[in-house]
Amino acid sequence: MKAAVVTDLGKPLEIRELPIPEPGPGQALVRMEASGLCHTDIHAARGDWPVKPHPPFIPGHEGVGPVQRVGRGVPLSLVGRRVAIPWLGSSCGTCRYCVSGWETLCESQANTGYSVDGCFAEYVLANVGALVEVPDGVTSVDAAPLTCAGVTTYKAVKVARVVPAERVAVFGVGGLGHLALQYARLVGAFVTAVDLEPDKLGLAHRLGADHIVNARTHDPVAEIKAAGGADVAVVLAAAPEAFEQAYRSLNRGGRLVMVALPADDAAINVPIFETVLSGISVIGSIVGTRQDLAEVFALHAAGRTQVIAETRRLDEVNESFDEVLGGRAEARLVFGF
Repeated sequence: MKAAVVTDLGKPLEIRELPIPEPGPGQALVRMEASGLCHTDIHAARGDWPVKPHPPFIPGHEGVGPVQRVGRGVPLSLVGRRVAIPWLGSSCGTCRYCVSGWETLCESQANTGYSVDGCFAEYVLANVGALVEVPDGVTSVDAAPLTCAGVTTYKAVKVARVVPAERVAVFGVGGLGHLALQYARLVGAFVTAVDLEPDKLGLAHRLGADHIVNARTHDPVAEIKAAGGADVAVVLAAAPEAFEQAYRSLNRGGRLVMVALPADDAAINVPIFETVLSGISVIGSIVGTRQDLAEVFALHAAGRTQVIAETRRLDEVNESFDEVLGGRAEARLVFGF
């Protein structure tokens, strides 16, 4: 099978021919039809974060395709079903997070394309317990970005407890941001989209943003405050300045939802006095659960969301990384197989 492999952190990926793996107990072999490119894959390949993956490995955690074979203990009825392989590759299933439906917080989790080989390959081994079936009404190219970008931003809106007529500011309109603003609108919020690129702000406008702010030419804090402030600010841009701006744009009782993960171990200044007196909450939101992803797929199958994606070949993986890093990708890039 063909796979894109990280051979050394920070080096270009290599396209290699590898043996098709055999599923072990509790595993399924999935033939890829589509695999989305997330910024996390780039961080993984470059070793940007404090906890680093160990080369050689295959990145990718937005994989979609039919099950080809299953290992011992897995029902044969799973063969042929189209499934999504998300970031959460496996969890222990017994800790208090797993049993309460917060498996994404499990301390014994394995992550697809980071601690176990991922979806930048023609075939992928996956733990059956992590798979989510894709409904017929969702194409594989759409399902791939929904498997991470969709479920991550859906969860962010959920944990922020957005209610109708609240003002939500989305910092960063790209693969995640274009979906975040749709989920915020679905619950009745007024949405401000903040980005540096006019094309991405144009996309936000087309998707129904009520207010757009070009952070390259205008102060987003002043612009958001002038429009009534933000009750919720969801930060999807990986620049630490975006987190600071998002915090300062909040109204009393506001919620800052941190989603993006900047390189290294970045920090922001949270003033204690202002945070306490203004009743501000700072929330970390990490992807979503299997149930969240099932809900994301159901909404999309019902026509409630739109995925903006462009397809690429797997052998264009390094050029695709450059597109994302250069801000040239309108939203999500998806490798087609």
